[in-house]
Order: sequence, then C-alpha cells, then structure tokens
Amino acid sequence: MEWTTLAGTGLGAVVGVGSTLLADRVRRRRETDERARRERRDAHVTCLTKYRPAYEDMHTAATAHRDGPAQREMAVRDAFRASGCDEVRETVLICAPEEMAAVIEDVYASLPELLEVFAAGDPPLGTQEFQERRLWHARAVWAARAAMRAEPARGT
Repeated sequence: MEWTTLAGTGLGAVVGVGSTLLADRVRRRRETDERARRERRDAHVTCLTKYRPAYEDMHTAATAHRDGPAQREMAVRDAFRASGCDEVRETVLICAPEEMAAVIEDVYASLPELLEVFAAGDPPLGTQEFQERRLWHARAVWAARAAMRAEPARGT
C-alpha cells in the first residue's frame, strides 16, 4: 500500500470526525439557546399572568368594600400581597434581558399605583380619571406583550 493512500485515508478520517464534532457543537448550542429562550418566555408569560389576577383581585376587593375605607384598604393590600407579583417579578428580572426587564418593570410599576387608587377609593371606580389610570396599566401590559413577542426573534 502506498503512503499517499494511507495519508489520504487518515486525513479523510480527521476531516470527518472534525466536521461531526463541529456539527454536534452547533446543534447543542442551538438547542441550549432555544431552551433558554423558552424558559425566559415562560417566565415572562407567568409574570404577566400573575399581574392580571392581581389587578382583578384588587378591583374586586375595592368594589366589595366601597363603604368601608379601612376594610377596603386592607382587602386591596391583601389581594396584592396574595397575588405573588413581587416574587414572579424578581424571577423575571433575574433572567430577563435589560429591554425586557424595563417593560416588565413598567407593568409592575402600574400595579402599586392602582393599588393606592383601589385602597383609597380615589378616584372613584368608573370615573374618567380612574379609567385613565387603568389605561396606563393596560398600555404597559400591551407593550410588554409586544416585547415578549419580539424577544425570541432577537436571540440571546
């Protein structure tokens, strides 16, 4: 057997093994990136889905206790505490990219403001002033949803 044939076979084996290793590395990295994106997206969705019942529970508490300011305030604050918003917010802020953290913070910031409105009963529910504050929260939620939809396209 000639040495060139042996060298060609050896070189072919090295190239074949190298390309297989490279392809495996690229695939593994792609899978890891995709898993990380999915986990971030799940955290973002969990966050928004916690914020929604928090708003609804505070609204319900404020509506149920319209005549008793002290009971209303306590019920609204209890509803917010029980929502788990603070915990899920911290989880998202740890794993979210900076841009996403900012939009999540905007949504969160609207909740304590609404908490104060609900707790104080001022402005009264159903008034134009209340609707404007509620709309600020709704706009923040819509901005977060849009950012969440765009986030996987940006990659890691």
